[in-house]
Amino acid sequence: MLLGAHMSISGGVHTAFERGKQVGCTTMQIFSKNNNQWKGKPLTDTDIINYKKEAKKTTIHPVVVHSSYLINLCAKDKSTLKKSREAFHDELDRCQRLGIPYFVFHPGSHVGQGEDTGLRIIAESLNLLHEKTKGYRVKSVLEVTAGQGSNLGYRFEHIRKLIDMVDNKRRMGVCVDTCHLFAAGYDISNEKGYEKTFREFDDIIGLKRLLVIHLNDSKGILGSRLDRHEHIGKGRIGGAGFSLIMNDKRFKDIPKILETPKGDDMKEDRMNLKRLRGYLK
Repeated sequence: MLLGAHMSISGGVHTAFERGKQVGCTTMQIFSKNNNQWKGKPLTDTDIINYKKEAKKTTIHPVVVHSSYLINLCAKDKSTLKKSREAFHDELDRCQRLGIPYFVFHPGSHVGQGEDTGLRIIAESLNLLHEKTKGYRVKSVLEVTAGQGSNLGYRFEHIRKLIDMVDNKRRMGVCVDTCHLFAAGYDISNEKGYEKTFREFDDIIGLKRLLVIHLNDSKGILGSRLDRHEHIGKGRIGGAGFSLIMNDKRFKDIPKILETPKGDDMKEDRMNLKRLRGYLK
C-alpha cells in the first residue's frame, strides 16, 4: 500500500526521507523549494547527491512534488503569468534533476476572465512549458480542485478539456483530492456516490490518467466549494468514504498522500495513517 503524507524539507530536500520514515510513509509528497517564494534557492550538486543517497536508504517511493501555490498558469496579470510560467519551469527542472516522476499543481484561477478563457491559457502555458522541457520524464499532474473563488479544475470536464488542448498528452496526469472532490459536489461519502464519482471520472477523463490521490477529510459540506482539510474520519466525508477508497483494488498502486493539519512532532500524521490502515479489510 503506497500511503504517506506531505513532508517538510526544512534543512534540505533530503531531510524529508527521515521525517517520512518516522511516521511510517511508503510514499510521500514534498515541496521542491520554499512554497511562499517565486524563486527558490538553486539545487546544488550536493543537494542532489544527498537526496538520492537518502532515497536509496528507504523504501519511500515514489516521491511526489506539489507546486508552489503562487503559480497561476492563467493569471490575468501578464507579469504574474510570466512569473508563474518561469516558476513552473524551475520546478519541472528540480523534479527532473531529483528524479521525481510526478509534479502536482492546481490548474489556475481565471480571476474574472471566464472559465473557457482560463482553460485555454492554462493549456497554452503547459504547451509552452513542455516544449521548453522536451525529453523530461516528469509528468505534469493536474489536481482536481474544490472550486473555491475562481479556481478551475473543480469539474472533471475542466480536466478533460485541458488534456485535450495539451499537445504532449504523455506528459499529463491527474491527482484527485478527496476533500476537493467532496467540496466540488462529488459525494464520495457513501458507496453509491463513490461508485458514481469514479465511473464519471473514468468516462470523462479515464482512470489510466489517475496518478496521485490526496487523502483529506472535508470541513465543508458537500458542494460547499470550500477547500478546508480535516483529519481523516473527523469531517463531512467520514470513515465510510475512506474505507471505500482504501479498499479499492484499482487504486492499490497509486500513491495516497495526506495533507491534513499537523504540528512539528507529526503526531497527527501518525494518527491519520493509523486510521487509514485500520480501514483495510
